Amino acid sequence: MNLIMALEMSAQSHPQRIAVRCGSAELSYEQLLSAARAAAVRIRASGVQYVALLDVNSPTAPIALFAAACAGVPYVPMNYRLTGCELEELLGRITPALLISTDEAFASLTLPAGIAVVRRDEFLREALEGGSEVETPAAEGSDAAVQLFTSGTTGKPKSAVLRHQNLMSYLLGTVEFGAAAESEASLISVPPYHIAGISAVLSSTYAGRRMVQLPAFDAAGWLHACREEQVTNAFLVPTMLARIVDHLAQTGETPNTPSLRAIAYGGGKMPLPVIQQAVKLFPEVSFTNAYGLTETSSTICLLGPEDHSNALHDRDPAVRRRLGSVGRPVPGVEIQIRGESGEVLASGQSGEVFVRGDQVAGEYLEKGSVLDAEGWFATRDRGQLDELGYLFLEGRSDDVIVRGGENISPGEIEDVLLTHPAVADVAVVAVPDRQWGEAVGAVVVLRESAKAEAPELQSWVRERLRSSRVPAVVRFDTQLPYNETGKVLRRVLKQQFAAGETSAD
Repeated sequence: MNLIMALEMSAQSHPQRIAVRCGSAELSYEQLLSAARAAAVRIRASGVQYVALLDVNSPTAPIALFAAACAGVPYVPMNYRLTGCELEELLGRITPALLISTDEAFASLTLPAGIAVVRRDEFLREALEGGSEVETPAAEGSDAAVQLFTSGTTGKPKSAVLRHQNLMSYLLGTVEFGAAAESEASLISVPPYHIAGISAVLSSTYAGRRMVQLPAFDAAGWLHACREEQVTNAFLVPTMLARIVDHLAQTGETPNTPSLRAIAYGGGKMPLPVIQQAVKLFPEVSFTNAYGLTETSSTICLLGPEDHSNALHDRDPAVRRRLGSVGRPVPGVEIQIRGESGEVLASGQSGEVFVRGDQVAGEYLEKGSVLDAEGWFATRDRGQLDELGYLFLEGRSDDVIVRGGENISPGEIEDVLLTHPAVADVAVVAVPDRQWGEAVGAVVVLRESAKAEAPELQSWVRERLRSSRVPAVVRFDTQLPYNETGKVLRRVLKQQFAAGETSAD
């Protein structure tokens, strides 16, 4: 199956239903399909091999996604928050390409040879005016549909290749076709260059749900959009949900979002205090933790509403602990935990997370497929499974602190520090140590008006974990460096420790 087929099915099933709304602009499913087909004519005529988008959320994003699929070329949404040099380097890796953007976004760029630019308004106008349309191409499921540059939190971004068969497998395994009522609306505030932004468009289209696009996120604007657009569903990264919770706490407001029924979150580690407070603030909302990666075509594990409720109210510690998990695999996906020698580990043992399934691409433009002989993909995340198959993540494999040969997960130390009443946010990284090779370094953000000293926080950890987990160095800051999808930039923290020549004795 081809991605454009998902849109064709919805346009045939409910042609006049609103598909996209952004401000005063809106498109029905019939109009969205017509616009995608018309835009595909221009794409094919240009002779390019890629369609790139450098823009915030707007109706152009879903049109470009489906137009690229219709034209049979990969869709490549770009991170508009990158520097000019970074964008130029990435664009140079996808030539020849048609770049859809705004004057503001590309005016300062020196575009590589082979990049043809069409302004967003022009692209949108031509697509909506229609005219010549192309039918669905005879694309194979093995054709590349989307290429996403990874966030590059630990190095140079890689170009992940997602094929039609991967993305359609995700849709067919997680979304029921046409299941949404006409009144349902999904608020899309995640950037279009993130896998969650892609999957939000695809899953909303396949379900027949109205997509409400928010070009730029802020807590007050998000709440206002929920009210004004009668939003029923939303996806948020942890930093977004934290900002909404903080906004409501600071203003003393109630959410006042009577239509909102479901919030899914993912893309980074969710602090337990944030989700616990969010559940209290939105008592009528069902929460779902969705864990996935770019290379897996979005979600591979879900912690559903019932899991959240059980974890919050059950007296069994094992059940309550699952609120800190990312749930169990979705249909068609298998999870394994492997040790350093590649052996499959039993429940309760920590190792690297491996995943297998039809939606798992595990492929990069630069390297080709990195799946092993049996189709397993190494996520580079560390974690463990409990006896019922719930996955508990412990951080990236590269983030593990090796202290005298002992592997230490930053996540378990961060979880403990976040239970301290004065701590608002924290990140733990490795710092050089003369005796042990590496030791634990912690960067702590205190709550407003709260006070705490390093010895107090070190004692807090010592009382709850082994002595090897106690931070040898504690540094205080006003905020942590996050990327736009809510992941802590640990390499930046390590550089800051190194620049300050901070090390453990």
